[in-house]
Amino acid sequence: MATLIAEELAKNQKSISVAEFFEKNRQILGFDSAPRSLITTVKEAVDNSLDACEESQILPDILLHIERSGKDNVVVIVEDNGPGIVKEQIPKVFAKLLYGSRFHALKQSRGQQGIGISASVLYAQLTSGHPAKVISKIGPGKPAHYCELMINTSTNEPEILRDEVVEWDRPHGTRIELEMEAAYVKGRRQSIYEYLKSTAIVNPHARITLFEPDGNEVLFERATDKMPVPANEILPHPHGIELGKLMKMLRYTERQKLSPFLRYSFSKIGHLTAEEICKASGLDPDLDPHEMSRDQSKKLLDAFAKVKIMAPPTDCLSPIGEDLIYKGLEKEFSVDFIATTTRAPAVFSGNPFVVEVGIAYGGALHKDDRIEIMRFANRVPLLYQQGGCVATHAIESIKWKQYGLNQPGGALPSGPVVLLIHVASTNVPFTSESKDAIADIPEIKDEIELAVKEVSRKLSRYLSKQDTLKKRREKEIIITKVLPKMAQKLAQTLKRETPDIGPVVAKVMGNLLVHRVVESDGNGGVNVAIKVKNFSAKKYDFKVHDMLPFNIEGPVPQPKVIAMGNDYDYIWDVSISAGASKVIRYSVATLSDNEVSKLPVLIVEGLDEELVTGSKAIRGVN
Repeated sequence: MATLIAEELAKNQKSISVAEFFEKNRQILGFDSAPRSLITTVKEAVDNSLDACEESQILPDILLHIERSGKDNVVVIVEDNGPGIVKEQIPKVFAKLLYGSRFHALKQSRGQQGIGISASVLYAQLTSGHPAKVISKIGPGKPAHYCELMINTSTNEPEILRDEVVEWDRPHGTRIELEMEAAYVKGRRQSIYEYLKSTAIVNPHARITLFEPDGNEVLFERATDKMPVPANEILPHPHGIELGKLMKMLRYTERQKLSPFLRYSFSKIGHLTAEEICKASGLDPDLDPHEMSRDQSKKLLDAFAKVKIMAPPTDCLSPIGEDLIYKGLEKEFSVDFIATTTRAPAVFSGNPFVVEVGIAYGGALHKDDRIEIMRFANRVPLLYQQGGCVATHAIESIKWKQYGLNQPGGALPSGPVVLLIHVASTNVPFTSESKDAIADIPEIKDEIELAVKEVSRKLSRYLSKQDTLKKRREKEIIITKVLPKMAQKLAQTLKRETPDIGPVVAKVMGNLLVHRVVESDGNGGVNVAIKVKNFSAKKYDFKVHDMLPFNIEGPVPQPKVIAMGNDYDYIWDVSISAGASKVIRYSVATLSDNEVSKLPVLIVEGLDEELVTGSKAIRGVN
């Protein structure tokens, strides 16, 4: 009887395709709500476009149209200027799950599983019943192929509903159109706008244009024409191999001897290192790898840990770089201070990775809210599951008060701060298939902490300096209110002109005094002296600008002159030690008393205004 029941049960057992599995478990891939389903779809399509353009060294120009269709549906159109896709591959790329070129490649890339865009196609057909509409063209003079596709979930194979050649004005590129049940939301952190803004920051070489459902157009202009350095594919590193994977590699290798197998199957194993590994494992270098037992494979794996093997190469990574992170943050945020850092490459389980961090402070950012964290993995924004990400845990573990920020309850700090964290790796250890958070790998957490602390120290120095300047400002305001009244009162008592109190203020403040003294030459002209006195305890290097509507004569020293319409900008480079004085002299052939009274204020370039008396100070001029 038991046998008969087993036979009946066996008849009901059958395999399912990966498409059928995700058809019933779409929330695993990020399709668990109407707003998130739209973000996931846009993310996968934009990632594909960026990867395709970068692999062909094309500056990405991506158009995103989102239109409402009926009550609950939206139409998503993503169009790029990439290399296009050959006709035969179009159905497989868009309508077959787990199909792609990056799964086996050990190098940094945005997507590796081959699930992304085909999962969006699957979600669209499930919720709207409409096929995906794809146009792709591989070059000028080549035909543009139009396909309408659906996925046969029983077989995980594409079904081509329509296939024809159409006219398309692009020289090359790809366009996909999907209708789905989704919602377009605005004004929240997890939205299409915020996703694209984040993408634009860490992909400053891309131009992305968004057409919102209400017809509004948003342009995220590129900040650089410099393409990212391409990532090169590498061999696996011995320290990242597990026993089962090693046994599989041994079984299917084309090498006939163990030593060549080691040299040509792993990175950083040369002839001498291969010999050391064989010696440490007690295995013959000429042993046929195909005949190795489980015990022998285990000995080989143990030997990997005993022998010193160089870290894996890092040309498989393509970090953003400090300068471009700076430009990205500067482009999208109005702030007072930015600091960035790119850490040296590190390794976890044989996988090389690089952590990059940028911090932006002040400006238009909210002062009383928690800091904004922008998390990225291989240049892709992570918008969900912030609390479960190693980046957040690393930030929470830092004592922020020592860097000038409040940290109520020991959680995330508060203040007008944006903290950008980017992890680039050949294998980003996500916590789930939806790729929303990075797992708590100790090596990654340590690198994030070190990078965050590095930029936070720069922020702390900036805040300390700002605090000092604020106190100087307050002191100078008090002095400039009191001393003029004292000078005026004394002048009235002595029946003299009110003296210039600038030198006194500069001396009391310990400032740099820069002022113009004009004296008549007796012939209708004037002699001008720009007097510089350093009352501080520091050496200063700066520029003095005297912008005048006439030519000067006999300047000592000679200035740099820039014509500005009818005016001239005379510029002197000045370097002055603590306590020292300098004088810049020139003359003007004819200048009336009225013209003298209208001379513009001198400008000191390169110093904070709180450090200068007698002139206007600016940090820099364009």
